[in-house]
Amino acid sequence: MLMIRNPSTNPAFNLAADEYMLTQMKEEIVSLWRNDNAVIIGRNQNAIQEMDLDYIRENQITVIRRLTGGGAVFHDLGNVNFTFIQNHSAGSFNDYARFTAPICGYLRTLGLDAQLSGRNDLLVDGMKISGNAQTIRGGRILHHGTLLFSLNMSKLAGALRPRPIKIESKGIQSVRSRVTNISSHLSQPMTVEEFLAGLEDYLIRTIPDLTARELTQEEKAAVTKLMEEKYGTWEWNFGRSPQYAFQRSARYPFGIVDLFLTVKDGTLTQLEIYGDFFGMEDKSLLEERLLGVRHQREAVLRRLEDFPVGRVIHGMTNEEFVDLLC
Repeated sequence: MLMIRNPSTNPAFNLAADEYMLTQMKEEIVSLWRNDNAVIIGRNQNAIQEMDLDYIRENQITVIRRLTGGGAVFHDLGNVNFTFIQNHSAGSFNDYARFTAPICGYLRTLGLDAQLSGRNDLLVDGMKISGNAQTIRGGRILHHGTLLFSLNMSKLAGALRPRPIKIESKGIQSVRSRVTNISSHLSQPMTVEEFLAGLEDYLIRTIPDLTARELTQEEKAAVTKLMEEKYGTWEWNFGRSPQYAFQRSARYPFGIVDLFLTVKDGTLTQLEIYGDFFGMEDKSLLEERLLGVRHQREAVLRRLEDFPVGRVIHGMTNEEFVDLLC
């Protein structure tokens, strides 16, 4: 069995590495890794439903869709992630106890009584410190999970607080749990780097025939290619969101603006604008202009480059309109 040391903190690269190791490598694998600021959403989720996109943009937080199901999670460098990849056997899917057992074993060496709770969470003192998810591809199973060690809880709360909009979607919405950092429960302080090194050492000592190495240059190149073609793209991270419709309103000095829109495959298929505003031109000009555009701030701004929204909604700038729309 291989331990793949992955020093990358690029979320898109790391999620691509998970898929590459699952589908392109033959060995059974364990890997430990960390992401810089990112929201990682489940394969079947609606991205816009899971987060505050204004907060995401202002705080330069990356959004990446993973290949497993489950809910949205926030990662930063205070979060340690683990991946197990093994050959699939009957009954191993949804067997979360099997893959989290070595993690709980390490936590017990630190004096923590970690327990698997419900379907896929690890708890300490009744609070969540880990979420886990699985998928099967080509006779192999991938199990990955988070370990909240010293996560920035204010950023977690800000990023995973959806904006106040009325939304109808077929996406699977996250269930929020009461979370805590592992570091808060330790009798002796340690850094996240020490925690990660300790976990690696524990796994090498307790898993038979486990040998450690980093990805080769050829493997890194293949992962980078997968990242560029999939995990680093808007099409995968946002365009794959299930069809959704939502309504959002705001009051401005010039009046109320009320938007109703439908998005399919990441693009606007229907837009209706209402309100008590004034305008020189009919709102249908703006509605029709935006049909077929990506539901993405930059794409909408480009579509409106030569169309001042103030022609339809007097007093409103293009940036204000896009803030409301996206």
